[in-house]
Amino acid sequence: MEEAGRGRGYGLLKVLVARGQNLAVRDFTSSDPYVIVRAPDTTAKTKVINSCLNPVWNEEMTFSMKEPVGVIKFEVFDWDRFKYDDKMGHAFLDLQPVAAATKLRRALQLTAGETKLRKVAPDTDNCLFSDSFVTYANGEIALDAWLRLRDVESGELFITVKWIEAEDMK
Repeated sequence: MEEAGRGRGYGLLKVLVARGQNLAVRDFTSSDPYVIVRAPDTTAKTKVINSCLNPVWNEEMTFSMKEPVGVIKFEVFDWDRFKYDDKMGHAFLDLQPVAAATKLRRALQLTAGETKLRKVAPDTDNCLFSDSFVTYANGEIALDAWLRLRDVESGELFITVKWIEAEDMK
């Protein structure tokens, strides 16, 4: 686990880059993909998976933040030893549904159990590949999502974003 953006935040934003699917070929027959995750004020990177178009990273990055606002950007690259790394697309996730679900969770005073708080549908303003749900369970607000990569011929990323408020970390 990588921790970035340490400071006096009010919570933790955990971003799990789980896997990629149908990624573009950038070498002769495959690619060596990795993902750069850009959260507000900080950046983290996954390991490189060699010769794979359907990589499994299962890497979680943790960012300390005051609240879950802003946009998380995901940039996929093909690692190359002797030249610049090739772009393999990018996607983004607006944290607004997570922030709204956090406020709803407070209003409902949820402290236990599992509850679906919000549905997020694909549209022209997001990179969602399919409907996603923001849920509350075990002190965490979570959003699992398939993101369609942009500016590339093919590819999706499966990610999970979790928000844990400071009072739930005790």
